[in-house]
Amino acid sequence: MSKIYSSFLCVLPLLVALSLPDCLRAQKGIAPRDLWCVAKNNAADQALQESIDWACGPGGANCGPIQQGGPCYDSSDIQRTASWAFNDYYLKNGLTDDACYFSNTAALTSLNPSFDKCKFPSSLSVNNGSVSSSTGTIQMRPDSADLSSSNRVVGTWFLPLVTSYLLVAFTWLVQ
Repeated sequence: MSKIYSSFLCVLPLLVALSLPDCLRAQKGIAPRDLWCVAKNNAADQALQESIDWACGPGGANCGPIQQGGPCYDSSDIQRTASWAFNDYYLKNGLTDDACYFSNTAALTSLNPSFDKCKFPSSLSVNNGSVSSSTGTIQMRPDSADLSSSNRVVGTWFLPLVTSYLLVAFTWLVQ
């Protein structure tokens, strides 16, 4: 009995580590981090304005916060204005390098561009198709009761532990 118990205690940490959900362990050896898509500081104002116009128009970015009266409105700083539009578009369009290009006027950064009451949501704030921010929720999909992520926790955390416990219990009963 003690041999089985000590074997189980040696294997348990490995089983726990392997069954952790992706959000609790590093992905591909790299810990997840916040990223924002922002305007490059060397981009020409004209190019930035054209990119803002596209992102806020056909691109479908939520540009309400950068309009007059919004928490991110700053008519004197086209870099900040463009950064909001670029970041919103990036978050809504798959967090890919292509979604943060804007004719080479944008780049990804790990430095939070938020200022004053203007809080930029980051890549880690994307949750099941929506982006949570202090300026509201930016929807990417229609509202629905999607509970599919709850199965992921059961499948990656709970079931391997229960299976391991049952295996040890069965082995103990057989002997």
